Amino acid sequence: MYSEPLRFHNGAFKLMQISDIQELATINPDSIKLLTLALEREKPDLAVFTGDQVYGIHPSFRLGDTRHLIANTIRAVLAPFEAAGVPFAVTFGNHDEQCGVSNAQQADLYSQSPYYVGGDYRSKDDKGTYRVPLFGEKGHAFDVFLIDSNGQEGATGAYLPVKEEQLAWFREERRKTAEADGKSVPALVFQHIPVPEYYDVLQRVKRGTKGAVEAFRTHKNEFYVLPEVYRKTGGFLKESPATPDRNSGEFATLKADGNVLGLLVGHDHINSFVAEKDGVKLIYTQGSGFNVYGPGRQRGVRIVTLREDDLTRFETHTVTFDELTSDPVSHPLKEFVLTHIPSSFEQVKRLILIGAAGAALAGGLAVSAYLKIRKK
Repeated sequence: MYSEPLRFHNGAFKLMQISDIQELATINPDSIKLLTLALEREKPDLAVFTGDQVYGIHPSFRLGDTRHLIANTIRAVLAPFEAAGVPFAVTFGNHDEQCGVSNAQQADLYSQSPYYVGGDYRSKDDKGTYRVPLFGEKGHAFDVFLIDSNGQEGATGAYLPVKEEQLAWFREERRKTAEADGKSVPALVFQHIPVPEYYDVLQRVKRGTKGAVEAFRTHKNEFYVLPEVYRKTGGFLKESPATPDRNSGEFATLKADGNVLGLLVGHDHINSFVAEKDGVKLIYTQGSGFNVYGPGRQRGVRIVTLREDDLTRFETHTVTFDELTSDPVSHPLKEFVLTHIPSSFEQVKRLILIGAAGAALAGGLAVSAYLKIRKK
C-alpha cells in the first residue's frame, strides 16, 4: 500500500489512464511493452486503472487455482509500474470478477503492492469506489474519484448503471471536502462504463453514412459518427457506446456542483476522443491490451496533465503503441484477427443472421437449379 501523499511537482501533476488490458493467464508481451514504454516516456505521478484489467471470463483462468492465476496476471500487469516506481489506483470493469474472484478480493491482491493507492472505500464490498486527494503548495488541491461502474444483468446482459448508493456516497464526499476546504475542490472521475450521455456528443446519421457505427439495445437501428470537431483532435469512434439501458442520473450528479471537470471511461476498446457536454469533458480511452480486440497499433493509454496555477482546466493526449515503437507485434496473425473481429455480441448475432440468410439463399438457388435440371 502506498502511504505517501500525492503532490504536485513543479506546479504540475500527471495522470495516466489505462483501460481494458483484459489480460489472460498467459500474458501478451505487447501489452507489457506498451505499458513499459509509455511509463518511460511520460513518467506519470499516478496511474489509474479503469477496469477490465483481467478478462475474467476467459477459460485460461480455469486451468488451475483461479485466485492464484488471477494474482499472477495482476502481478505481471503491475510489474512495469513497480519497476518505474509509479503509484497506481484501481477500479473495475464488467469482466474483472467474471472469473469468480470478487472485485473486493482482487482489490486486496492489488493492495499487496507497495505502490497501490487505496483509499476510504465506499464499503468493504465496493473497493473500486473511492477518492484520491492530490495536494499542492496550499494543501488539498484536487480530487481523483474512482467509481466501480458495475457489471451486467444476468438475464438480459444489459450493463448496469452506477447505483444510487454510489451516487449518494459521491455527493457526501463532495460535501465533506467542500466543507473542510471552504470551497468545492476540482475533480476528475474515472470509471469503466460510459454514461448514456455519451450519445449526446455524437452525431446521429442515416444508415450507410461513411464511417457510421451501428448502435444497439436502447439505440437499436440508429447510426452515429463522431463530429468532425472531435476527429480533428485525433478522436475516433469505431463502435457504438455500450452504455447502461437505464440512466441512473449519474451525469446530472457529477455536473451538479460544477467541480467535476471530466469523466474518463474505457470499456469500448476502439473508441478514443475528448468531447464536452454542459461544461464536463466526456472522454473515451482506447484499450491497451493485445489479448483482446482493439484498434491495432493504436492501442494506447491516456495522459492527463493538471497545472496548479489553473485547476479549472487540464490537458490530455493519448500515447499509442505505434508512437512508442516500430517493433512488429509478437503475434501478427492473432493481432490481425483481433483488429477485425466484431466488437459486440449484437454484431456477432447480426453476422450469424446474415450468414444464415446467405446460406438459405444459396440453398434456395441450388434447389431451384436442381429442379430446373430435372425438368429438362
